[in-house]
Amino acid sequence: MGDQRARNGDRGLRTVVIALPFTETHLARLRARFPDVDFRSVESSRVSEAVADADAVATWHLDPEDVKSAPALRWLQTGGAGVEGVLHPVLIQRGILLTNASGVHAVNIAEHVMAMMLSFARGFPTLFRNQIKHEWKDDVVRSHVFELHNQRLLVVGLGDIGMALAQRASAFGMEVFGVRRRLNQPVPDGIQRIGTVEELPDLLPLADHVAICLPLTAQTAGLFDRRLLSTMQPSSYLYNIGRGGVVRTEDLIDALHKGGIAGAGLDVTDPEPLPAASPLWAMENVIITAHTSGGTPRYWDRALDLFEDNIDRFITGQPLRNVVDLAEGY
Repeated sequence: MGDQRARNGDRGLRTVVIALPFTETHLARLRARFPDVDFRSVESSRVSEAVADADAVATWHLDPEDVKSAPALRWLQTGGAGVEGVLHPVLIQRGILLTNASGVHAVNIAEHVMAMMLSFARGFPTLFRNQIKHEWKDDVVRSHVFELHNQRLLVVGLGDIGMALAQRASAFGMEVFGVRRRLNQPVPDGIQRIGTVEELPDLLPLADHVAICLPLTAQTAGLFDRRLLSTMQPSSYLYNIGRGGVVRTEDLIDALHKGGIAGAGLDVTDPEPLPAASPLWAMENVIITAHTSGGTPRYWDRALDLFEDNIDRFITGQPLRNVVDLAEGY
């Protein structure tokens, strides 16, 4: 805390550039709460023109050249959980405080994964195709439906989204295992077992459903490859709402094609957008939702709550929420 106070204390917080789609009502709230701060709202395409004297910037993306042209910049708040668009050597070398919006979409993304799990359990992909074809077929679905109750979910990445998903799955009567980086913390309520990434080959064979809630870092890129996917049950389902690059797409296609796993729910892919020629589009055991899980009408209200709290913490020299480890990348 002392280092952060030293960084904040000399200049305070005078100028904050906001290149996120907050409403005028949101901006008025910030200006009323912090009358001594100059809040400048700009289009994301014009953020480069506005950062020269900024102490803080809230944006989706900031180029290295933008950071170089902002000598007073000490804090960068991103609009989403991923920081790939801002975490570059210039930012790291400057030691600029980086915070993300993790947790803002935990509720809706957790519900999104539950929707995909329930869709597979109740045969909705087949039923929806039959509806489009105007075909009333109940015999095929009746023989393939299953219940989530008493099945096991492995949540890979117990951040805000992973924890929100674990809570909801537990309420459905599922047994929930989790994977996280550190084991020196209590096991959260509703989770029966915690393991590390290194233990995935032992945990994956135990799971009926596997939800990837990981950021994309040097350590997670391509983590779910042919070798790891081969440890999953043929009857299991994989869901990815983290980053597409965590899964090797060709290896996933091969596993789905050969029956190595039963199906996949993909909100993110690699590459993204998913090319029209990708065989994933035509697979009847794949649900693709085009990176829509983060959508919610409450997103910017929650983002403002977080941003407003962090502004207060910055001004008063308290630790900020959602500080990104610049070395780890999340």
